[in-house]
Amino acid sequence: MKVCICGKGGSGKSTIIKLMADAFRGYGKEVTVLDSDESNTSLYWMLGFERPPQPLMDSLGGKKSVQAKMIERFSRGENEPEMSIWQQDLISPDLLRPGFIVEKGGIRLIQTGKIHQALEGCACPMGVVTREFLKKIELSPNEVVLVDMDAGIEHFGRGIEASVDAVVCVVEPSFESINMASKIKELTQSVGASFRGAILNKVASSEHEAVLSEKLNDVGVPILGTIHYHGEIVAACLEGGVLDVPRASTEMEGIVKTLLS
Repeated sequence: MKVCICGKGGSGKSTIIKLMADAFRGYGKEVTVLDSDESNTSLYWMLGFERPPQPLMDSLGGKKSVQAKMIERFSRGENEPEMSIWQQDLISPDLLRPGFIVEKGGIRLIQTGKIHQALEGCACPMGVVTREFLKKIELSPNEVVLVDMDAGIEHFGRGIEASVDAVVCVVEPSFESINMASKIKELTQSVGASFRGAILNKVASSEHEAVLSEKLNDVGVPILGTIHYHGEIVAACLEGGVLDVPRASTEMEGIVKTLLS
């Protein structure tokens, strides 16, 4: 099962990924997290790792090498969502070279790549690597891959969601986030993928939850569940520490149960 977690910047996608990874483990699933957000660097420490894995981009020769392969394929008339960069037809996380995957507590982490300096160029090569990796990854029946997408909707233009089983949107209490959820639903369905619904996040009151629910219902976005505002999450994010918030974990268990059903 491959699940994409989408949403606007700052909605809390990485927090949701951490809580969801733990919940899937609680249901006995093998969990692999793919960090494909090229700008956010927080996911590895939220998951409890001391350092991030080496980027998949480096296993393919680096960003410039991938760009050169893309230019070659463009010159042959291939579109970006169709081009192939990986030589092998199937990819297994178990076969990744040491350093390109890290594991702790039954959760494995893989990273596509990050933007590290100014004038580095566009993130298109990272999107191509992510899309093809998800298309070719070979999973066991008991394995779940959670994908932390970059903020916004640009990744839909690369066809990444066409290679997953479910798309979930994170919605915080804001008008912009509600509009983004509606657009993500529309784009998901346009590529033939399954839009499972929205997770409400950082909800501080029952009044806010009611308003969010009403507005999402108006645009036809189903709600999977709610993660309320927890001061412990804010404190962990301020300190760069592992997220360990039992109340939020309990809330996520019900959401994952719905996804599994």
